[in-house]
Amino acid sequence: MASRLARLPWWMSHWLGYRQEAVKPLSKYEVALWSFITSFCGLSVVQAIFHYSDYFIDRNVPGIIASYGASAVLVFGAIESPLAQPRALVFGHFFSALTGICITKLFSLMPDQARFESLRWLAASLSTAISIVVMQLTGTTHPPAGATALLPATSEEIWQLSWYYLPVVLLSSVMLLVCALLFNNLHRRYPAFWIAPAPPKPVAPSPVPVPVDVSLADEKAAKSPV
Repeated sequence: MASRLARLPWWMSHWLGYRQEAVKPLSKYEVALWSFITSFCGLSVVQAIFHYSDYFIDRNVPGIIASYGASAVLVFGAIESPLAQPRALVFGHFFSALTGICITKLFSLMPDQARFESLRWLAASLSTAISIVVMQLTGTTHPPAGATALLPATSEEIWQLSWYYLPVVLLSSVMLLVCALLFNNLHRRYPAFWIAPAPPKPVAPSPVPVPVDVSLADEKAAKSPV
């Protein structure tokens, strides 16, 4: 992936996380400052889209899916973590949302509505547990997505979105990713990788010591002139 980014113009590849040289590390105070600025801006952009758009207001979409607050901690505060990379962010949330909706809808098929309400806790637990397995198998583990799977069963507001929950989650992930690319690359580098981390460089094998025949060395020393 890095080789493909290198072919792009610098003004484009820079915002996609490519650097020809290593980025100078920031002090912990600079990291804290930029984490504050970027997370504030990123979450504000995502909330503004859903809070002020009549299209989403008419469909009773919440201002933000709560699990994206936790995602902001990763994509703005722990940008080098494998859990914060684009693949995990976008697909982790999407697979978890799909799992949560499917499991909760299966429980909702019970003929007795009261029975469904009494077992929502079980649907929530099962949704998150299955989403963890799905993320592990697909290499998209993103811890905040566990809450994304949980919400259809625990939040009536999210449950009422039904299948529309999926595009809302996908749009939220993409917008948070766009903000992370723009804001993090001002003074840092994000992402560390797009699909998979670069394989480690092979380590040169250590030279094998040549055994010395002690008796032969003593014999040569005895024959050498003083």
